[in-house]
Amino acid sequence: MQENKENKQNSENNPPKKNMNKNIFWIYGGIIAGIILLQFINFKPTAVEIGWRELNKLLQGNYVSRIDVINRDFAEIYIKSDRLDTAKSITNSTNDLDAKGPQFKYVITSADKFDEKIAEAQQNLSVNDQPYIKNIKRKDIWGDALGWVLPLLLLVFIWFFMFRRVGGGGGGNNIFSMGKSRAKLFEGSKIKITFDQVAGLEEAKTEIVEIVDFLKNSEKYTRLGGKIPKGVLLIGPPGTGKTLLAKAVAGEAEVPFFSMSGSDFVEMFVGVGASRVRDLFAQAKAKAPCIIFIDEIDAIGRSRSKRASFNSNDERENTLNQLLTEMDGFDTNTGVILLAATNRADVLDSALLRAGRFDRQITLELPELSEREAIFRVHTVGLQIKNDVNLNLLAKQTPGFSGADIANVCNESALIAARQDKDKIDHQDFHDAIDKIIGGLEKRSKVIKPDEKQRIAYHEAGHATVSWMLKHAQPLIKVTIVPRGRSLGAAWYLPEERQLSTKEQFFDEVCAALGGRAAEEVMLSSISSGALNDLEKVTKQVYSMVAFFGMSDKLPNVSYYDSQGQEYSFTKPYSEKTAEIIDDEVRIIIEQQYARAKKIVVEYNGKFELLAQRLKEKEVIYTEDVEEILGPREFTTDARAVIDGVKKMRDEKKNNDSGVKF
Repeated sequence: MQENKENKQNSENNPPKKNMNKNIFWIYGGIIAGIILLQFINFKPTAVEIGWRELNKLLQGNYVSRIDVINRDFAEIYIKSDRLDTAKSITNSTNDLDAKGPQFKYVITSADKFDEKIAEAQQNLSVNDQPYIKNIKRKDIWGDALGWVLPLLLLVFIWFFMFRRVGGGGGGNNIFSMGKSRAKLFEGSKIKITFDQVAGLEEAKTEIVEIVDFLKNSEKYTRLGGKIPKGVLLIGPPGTGKTLLAKAVAGEAEVPFFSMSGSDFVEMFVGVGASRVRDLFAQAKAKAPCIIFIDEIDAIGRSRSKRASFNSNDERENTLNQLLTEMDGFDTNTGVILLAATNRADVLDSALLRAGRFDRQITLELPELSEREAIFRVHTVGLQIKNDVNLNLLAKQTPGFSGADIANVCNESALIAARQDKDKIDHQDFHDAIDKIIGGLEKRSKVIKPDEKQRIAYHEAGHATVSWMLKHAQPLIKVTIVPRGRSLGAAWYLPEERQLSTKEQFFDEVCAALGGRAAEEVMLSSISSGALNDLEKVTKQVYSMVAFFGMSDKLPNVSYYDSQGQEYSFTKPYSEKTAEIIDDEVRIIIEQQYARAKKIVVEYNGKFELLAQRLKEKEVIYTEDVEEILGPREFTTDARAVIDGVKKMRDEKKNNDSGVKF
């Protein structure tokens, strides 16, 4: 809503010219249509077209006073003024004949034969009675003009239309604005987003507040010889609030704010991107002090040595070169700060990242527990929620969620509550929204055969049993065999928020992920395709252990990770023999953990059967069900708080059952 208001205010300051252009098109169309209509409008009375029989009678009867042969194509016949009525009856004409003439018209098929016929028809006439025959060359000015004007206009229209479609009307709706900047200008006083509306980015705000202070009180720094930073690069995963933080900077600084995407510079025509960069900085200099914000700058800032292009005259490279020149060339851009955002900083050109261009690089991480709670408070301001909704518990239930994910949770909870005709949103609605976002929508109507349901129950019970018995596996919250999204069953865990992972933690997580397939093989003596997602996750994780983290026996303390993002290199950073060793090590680790998972299932076979049977009967089981069957397990304080909070929520729901099965 805030963005809509800003766009509306921006459009008021810069009224669109769309209607004006449409009116111009109507004028052009009217002129062309008028020219064409002139060809079909004859301001003189129309002559009656006759054949040779009628013309022969008129000639032999001495009715014709003059014949004008026009361009040897047709003849205009003039009748003597005192014999008009008789000529009308001879030709059986129903139209009134003009006294001034010509009264008749004859189309000449052959000029030579026409002369012979005329001479033959007036043989019996005296020389004085023979009509005067005059050959005239008449030019059709309008017709000749249209002959070359219309094709030219058609070519111009097609050219104009193609440029407009390809250029998207950038900066204006004509081909001459192709090289103009597409940046949207927001006046600083009209941007209402402030740092108070940006939650969960305290460290980033601390770093960037100095930029705002410089724009508002530049004398404070310049008197000591300081210079304003030329560029600030916001780096972080999608949804962490990079664009929102940039808007907050503009709102706090109250300066003009130019906003555009990196893809807006890219065009199929050579030189357009560089031209738009020049135009953007020219506009910014005129508005200084101001901020330029380029979202997804990797669209034009990709490293020149890492782009899969064999064309030396690459348009993106030209655009990048122009951007580098504008940021740190001979021309100074005093008071112009460039803010850029990307989630792929590893592919950016090193010349773009050096000091003097992007002086500051601010990293935005996924929010931690306290930050997630603050984000929940921001996004629940406009929601009608119950007073007993525990935002701290919701924050604990959503580890790894970005700010955008949390905003989605809040919106989905409101939709779920509205679907059930509730007056306010309760904790159950938030819980359902989290489940929907993580696993997808429940599909209770999906028909599953009894033997498939048994296999799914064994598979999910295998995950639950193996993870429960491993020290470093993630705490289990809920297991279900109700289809969700593309999955036939799912298990919800509470990932521990840690900065580092040990070798033992990796092994336990891999073993827990293989627990489902291990249970299928042990209990049913066969395996199915249901473990696809588990196998994909395990393979990627073990490859990272071996190739990146150096956690293997044959390749210890060796990493082939490329932090510089050489994604388009044609060779691997290791030999074919090393590649075979990596493959062998990955296979050995997975086989070891798979055997370990099968051993756990066999060891706890009796309890595993009880857990699978309860899961098959209830379809959804929780931590207390697993704890009752498999015995107690040690949990962290946060994990136990989430488990107790979810149990309390379900107990309250049972007491106030509305008929909706959880």
